[in-house]
Amino acid sequence: MTVQFDVDGQQVTVPDDGASLLEVLRDRLGLRSAKDGCSPQGQCGCCTVLVDGAPRVACVTPARRVAGRTVTTLEGLDPSVRDDWARRLLVTGGSQCGFCTPGIIVRLAALEHRTAPARPAVTDVEQALLAHLCRCTGWRSIVDAAIGPTPTPAVDRDLAAAARRAALEGHAPQRVGADVCGGDAGFADDRAPVDALVAVMTFDGEWVVAETLTEARRLAGKVQGRRSTVPVTWPLDVPPGDWARTLRTTWVEPAYLEPDASWCAPGGEPYPSLANGGAFGGKATSPLPAVARRLADEHGRAVRALWSREDVVRHGPKRPPIAAGIDADGRGVLRAARTAGIADAVRSVAPGVVVEELDVAGPPTSLAPRGAGWAEAAVLLAAAQGADQIEAPNGSWASAAVAADGTIAVRVRCGAPLDTTVLRSYCVGAAHMALGWVTSEGIAVDGHGAPQDLTIRSFGILRAQDMPAVEVAIDDDGGDPVNGSDVVFAAVAAAVWAHDGLAQDWPTRRTHR
Repeated sequence: MTVQFDVDGQQVTVPDDGASLLEVLRDRLGLRSAKDGCSPQGQCGCCTVLVDGAPRVACVTPARRVAGRTVTTLEGLDPSVRDDWARRLLVTGGSQCGFCTPGIIVRLAALEHRTAPARPAVTDVEQALLAHLCRCTGWRSIVDAAIGPTPTPAVDRDLAAAARRAALEGHAPQRVGADVCGGDAGFADDRAPVDALVAVMTFDGEWVVAETLTEARRLAGKVQGRRSTVPVTWPLDVPPGDWARTLRTTWVEPAYLEPDASWCAPGGEPYPSLANGGAFGGKATSPLPAVARRLADEHGRAVRALWSREDVVRHGPKRPPIAAGIDADGRGVLRAARTAGIADAVRSVAPGVVVEELDVAGPPTSLAPRGAGWAEAAVLLAAAQGADQIEAPNGSWASAAVAADGTIAVRVRCGAPLDTTVLRSYCVGAAHMALGWVTSEGIAVDGHGAPQDLTIRSFGILRAQDMPAVEVAIDDDGGDPVNGSDVVFAAVAAAVWAHDGLAQDWPTRRTHR
């Protein structure tokens, strides 16, 4: 049995073996613009394509359902449309790593086609973006790209300087350019040979290898992840004391959109999991490259090693939960899930705080996620002392304030800006992440330490329509450039917490469950 349909103007015939449209596009036809961010949850929008002109997420669309129909990927859009969107996103900073961008472009291009010749309204854009998630940009720069004027073909920027600033903010090598906006940023699974074997992990942590992703998942007995009905909990108690301020945080998923992946040829070097950006520390120690190399040597063929979204949640490192109290003089006690280096991280911004590390049942923890350890201490210290500004261990500085209408105003100083568009984009993204951290983000972890919320929509990430305007002022002090978005993350968290009344337990606005 076979399935025949039109892809980007070409008739194709593929086996009808139960594969999803996404797997067919990527693994059988080599069309890699559609990305696998949550497959087969259908919740992140990274795999969005057009089927007979209408946006559809390809990961939950069986290939047999598009028999006789027309499928359009980003590669198949009119080149002038693709180029226009690339320019817009470059001008506004609406693409950072570029993983989620192709699906967003496809959906917004379809929206714009329906509203032509007028540009879509902000509310229409935000409504369309409800089908998508983006962890990097904080949404507002994407909305600006969708509603703003079309930029001229020439983008008058030093993209090398922009990439240098992006690398500082992402803590990993990064490129900035039109190809990145189109998703061609060198992601690990995009670079794997089409004929590579596919390795996926079982629930017990073993690896299953097969010719196709569909077959590997079948052999592994993959079970679709679910959102639990279990409420978030706070694994640590606040230490006793007469504190000016107390704070407890829960388990938070870093929620980078590209799941860990790698591939390797026999005897070769594995392709790194980090591609265009550092997933804000989430993939700093990914085990997938070593797995790909071992399996390639065992099987004598190139092997793709893939984590599912559920694997990322179960096994990827989280920022350590804390419970702390502090007085107005900056003295206090911070309890944290045992994590290498956390005492030094806290001491770097709050030397009067004593750190107690405790063994906590839960997923692995790390200081690699954005500002982990020092940001919590800095926020707590600012709250106790009524400060509206924070200095990071690297010497960068930021202040933040929340207006009555929710607008977040940020000022940042982090040496020479290098490229204000990239720096502003990362600061808006940091504000988005901080707002979610304080108010909405968290995952349930049971008494045995196993994460229960396994769908990407259960993490509490703020949607485009939930994200207020962010105004960013950049102070150029002429110094050596350093990361600035991490201190913005801490400053916005402190400002949002103060605006919400300094409730002890984060997330403060979590109303469901």
